[in-house]
Amino acid sequence: MVAVHQSPHVLIFPFPAQGHVNSMLKLAELLALASLRVTFLNSEYNHESLVRHTDILSRFAQYPGFKFETIPDGLSQDHPRVGFAMKDMFASLELITKPIFKQMLFEINPPPDCIIGDGVLGLTFDVANELGIPIIPFRTISAGCVWVFSSIFDMIQAGELPIKGNQDLDCLITSVAGMETFLRFRDLPSFSQVSDVKDPLLQLMARETSKNFKANGLILNTYEELEGATLSQMRNKSKCPKIYTIGPLHEHLKARLADTNQTLSDRSSNSFREVDRSCISWLDKQPKGSVVYVSFGSIAVLPREKLMEFWFGLVNSGKRFLWVLRPENVPRNDGECDGVPTELVEGTKERGYIVDWAPQEDVLSHGAIGGFLTHSGWNSTLESVTAGVPMICWPCFGDQQLNSRFVEEVWKLGLDMKDVCDRRVVEQMVNDLMVEKREEILKSAAEFAKLAKGSVNVGGSSYCNLDCLIEDIRMMNKNC
Repeated sequence: MVAVHQSPHVLIFPFPAQGHVNSMLKLAELLALASLRVTFLNSEYNHESLVRHTDILSRFAQYPGFKFETIPDGLSQDHPRVGFAMKDMFASLELITKPIFKQMLFEINPPPDCIIGDGVLGLTFDVANELGIPIIPFRTISAGCVWVFSSIFDMIQAGELPIKGNQDLDCLITSVAGMETFLRFRDLPSFSQVSDVKDPLLQLMARETSKNFKANGLILNTYEELEGATLSQMRNKSKCPKIYTIGPLHEHLKARLADTNQTLSDRSSNSFREVDRSCISWLDKQPKGSVVYVSFGSIAVLPREKLMEFWFGLVNSGKRFLWVLRPENVPRNDGECDGVPTELVEGTKERGYIVDWAPQEDVLSHGAIGGFLTHSGWNSTLESVTAGVPMICWPCFGDQQLNSRFVEEVWKLGLDMKDVCDRRVVEQMVNDLMVEKREEILKSAAEFAKLAKGSVNVGGSSYCNLDCLIEDIRMMNKNC
């Protein structure tokens, strides 16, 4: 084992959002398991939430040389930090956080041998380059979405962007290499579905993604057997020296901990919210494969009318369901459900269970779960793939539109319900997933789950790629 004082020092800086912090904390622990010194730089706001709701301080205290640092995200304490208000974060990070980060790098001791910055945070690339520190971006989205973002200027040049007012959204996009046979206009990431090529978010995503391919490498939370075709395109047509596919990170961490005879405890979540584990006890009482798990992630906020369509569809399907319904999504009046029809209340009492937040990895691996109605965030998608759970996809924004297309059309792991919110469609989709189309989807799900687990075990593609990443970081250490 390498002595702590000789080990490389890695600084990890995630974008301040739940999904980004979750996956980058898992990467941080994997590097700490390899005896690297790690500094994890969190926003002050998020770090406070993590300390309040998880065991991160005691969990990471076991790793010599591991420390948490915090930095302002530039937003006021009462900013909602959910839904489309998350857009405010990009400007505040560039204006307020960036100069503080630069000054921090002058003062941190020992100085980092390498920075692993969130690939959507171009400020890490800019500052690292200015100070001459090696930088490896980590994109917390799929390889497919990174590739689409990197193809934005190709789509503009081909006249496919901006989207014209009368554009048939079911027409195929032809200028994203490798996706010509299945990528439709409606499947483009939401930031790309614009009517003006000067749209600030479109330009931001194109600009920040282009930086990813100019760094010392690129880390992706995926595995070769899932996204091999897209990864081949990226390696053939980009100038990125190395692409490290090391996912699924949640499964990879479990495998590496098992190698050292360790396991994650029930409190070992990376959640900004209080996890309600009572749902596991409820699941224990349900028949095998009988429950639809429903969650739209940590950021999306559903208008009341859409929430009601989903609620009616779930109740009318006659299937059991476990629903993560964050407090900001619930219509309430003085703590009570406000104006919820009696049939929904009664139907939920009979066959449903609702919690504010759930231990999602444990839920998806529970035998009672038969399907997942999801917003198609990348972490949720990977966790479902790894657990072999079929999906109904209702993407909200960001990369989710593309993920849902891959789930249905490419991987055959579920059904894509994008751009539709109707109780009859929800009811039909639930019955299709749980009954009518179940057998064919389960066959694909079982195969990809097996490949996911194989990739993170000794000799697997992701296992070997993580070893390669660790060795490359060691080579950056001036003290070795």
